Amino acid sequence: MPPGGDARIPVIVLTGFLGSGKTTILRHVLRHPAFSDAAVLINEFGEVGLDHVLVGALDREPVLLASGCICCTIRGDLSRAVRDLHDRRQRGEIPRFRRLIIETTGLADPAPILSTIAADPVIRHHFVVGVIVATVDAVHAEAGFKRYPQMLRQVAAADRLIVTKSDLALEGTTPRLLRRLSALNPQADIAQASHGAIDPALLQPDDTTTPRRWIAQSAEDDPSASHGAIRSFCLSSADPVPWSAFGLWFSLLVHRHGGRLLRVKGLLDVAGSTSPVAIHAVQHVIHPPEHLPDWPSDDRQSRIVFIVEDLDPDLVRRSFTSFMRLSTPASQVQATGAF
Repeated sequence: MPPGGDARIPVIVLTGFLGSGKTTILRHVLRHPAFSDAAVLINEFGEVGLDHVLVGALDREPVLLASGCICCTIRGDLSRAVRDLHDRRQRGEIPRFRRLIIETTGLADPAPILSTIAADPVIRHHFVVGVIVATVDAVHAEAGFKRYPQMLRQVAAADRLIVTKSDLALEGTTPRLLRRLSALNPQADIAQASHGAIDPALLQPDDTTTPRRWIAQSAEDDPSASHGAIRSFCLSSADPVPWSAFGLWFSLLVHRHGGRLLRVKGLLDVAGSTSPVAIHAVQHVIHPPEHLPDWPSDDRQSRIVFIVEDLDPDLVRRSFTSFMRLSTPASQVQATGAF
């Protein structure tokens, strides 16, 4: 069960570029007794899928989706596959799995998977995104970041990063990569795999993927927290946030610049509320706000952590300030020029 008592089935999204070791890690994790109650969906790119053969030897029944990329044409098939798994679970045709692992193709941007879960009311009722895990190949990451933008998007979207093939990398490569990953996604946990072996807890949703821990780590802009057009920054406010003004601002921000918002996480002090509200978005996908029972510390400032691509942090700050200063819906509409 996800943290906070949510009874929905947690979805673990395992992403990472081609050849970064996702299937090896999945095969290792599925041997662990804690994952005996897992269902697995595997998506592959190409006419002939091989990953399901490699994983299938573990006495599990992965479902191989039609060949294609989850980030574009496969979205409809993903919905049907998730619904079918749940229906078969309810009819007793398959074991009552308590978690769902989706291994994406190496070419996938994770955002459309999150969009599928958020947009489909049936799926959203039964499933919730638990944790996004991305594998990063230490040997090829440096060159890959320059050639393949989706690698950077996978890193930015992740709650946890697993560095693979460190034993094969040239001396000095892995420490340099770890520093770069920390700059790209400061809130992500970073671990290293040893020949595909990891702590299975890395694929378990827990409090490390909630605002309680990562919001405490947020800081004001760090000049090193950038990679070309991608950078991270934190927006903070000492004043309580009017919910209606914030909702309009955030919706407009996502509408105008969703493709550049690689990851947004926030903890808000909402005016009139005694407890914090957590927000979470990936690109154009805004997850339902989560009301937390209490604050993680005595510091009750609102903080929103952004990982963006080719988006000026000052524009985000100026637009936020403009909306928070306006108290009526009519004046908030006039503030749309701040974008």
